[in-house]
Amino acid sequence: MELELRHLRTIRAIADAGSLTKAATALGLAQPALSAQLRRIERSLGGTLFERGRTGVRATALGELVLDRARVVLPAVHELQQEAVRFARAGTPYGPRTPLRIGGTHGPLLGGLVDRLASADPGVTVVTHTTWSEREIAASADEGRLDYALIGACGESAPPGSGSLAWTEVARDPVFVMLSTGHPLAARSGIELAELAAEAWTDVPGDGCFADCFAAACVRAGFTPACVYETDTASCVHLVQVGRAVGLCRATFPDTPGMVTRPLVGTPLVWRHLLGWHPEAPAATRAPDVVAHVRAAHSDAVARSSSYARWLTARDAVLHNAVEGADR
Repeated sequence: MELELRHLRTIRAIADAGSLTKAATALGLAQPALSAQLRRIERSLGGTLFERGRTGVRATALGELVLDRARVVLPAVHELQQEAVRFARAGTPYGPRTPLRIGGTHGPLLGGLVDRLASADPGVTVVTHTTWSEREIAASADEGRLDYALIGACGESAPPGSGSLAWTEVARDPVFVMLSTGHPLAARSGIELAELAAEAWTDVPGDGCFADCFAAACVRAGFTPACVYETDTASCVHLVQVGRAVGLCRATFPDTPGMVTRPLVGTPLVWRHLLGWHPEAPAATRAPDVVAHVRAAHSDAVARSSSYARWLTARDAVLHNAVEGADR
């Protein structure tokens, strides 16, 4: 016989009542039937749970062990049942609302996506997971532990994973450089990567393609970075603000006191924002909405970066002039 929750409830009822007769009354059973059930439970557990005396029953050492576990398990199961009922009642007419699980690397789009999802559908529950590892996020989506993966790739590099995920490019940004406001090049509208050859650099960690893309861009510019501080975003910003290093960032990086972001001439590095999901997962039906929300979050991030806005204006003017010149 396998131990079941009803057996734990029986053991607890006997201990609370202090006698088989009182426990039988509380459980609505005949006393002989309860005694027989207790014997079956004791055989399944391999020992006596209660000692019988003139004043009632008292738990043995084995009984105390089982009671200790029962006092944890039974309330937990009861709470699970209540939570499940609340969850089911919070569902739509077409079924319960399951949480939307989204993983992403550290950046502005994940927070913007959560905000837009919550605004568009206040009843949705969004669970987020962040890590520096793009491979980990992709693997979690592939294995069903995440519904959506929000990551990036530089240039035309393929996203990580086994190829079972569906990927959509939601935006594409140039990579800018972060400089302290006191840096000699801070007033420039654009900076050649080669002009930064003597600088110390700072960057966030990661296992994606960006480090290789950056190294290759530096080689094309004729140098190899002498020093790279790999740390979290806040520390990267601090190192730039105090003039200890320069750093690379997505063009959507918001305006920040003590530093400026400037485009690299010729755009030697490009960052693609990618959203991935398993096409056979239940959450895949929401993909068009999620893609739209990510793109809107990206537009919001662009609006918060004055340097990116200037770069876009200048680029559009060049394209407009090129079109007019071709029409003449």
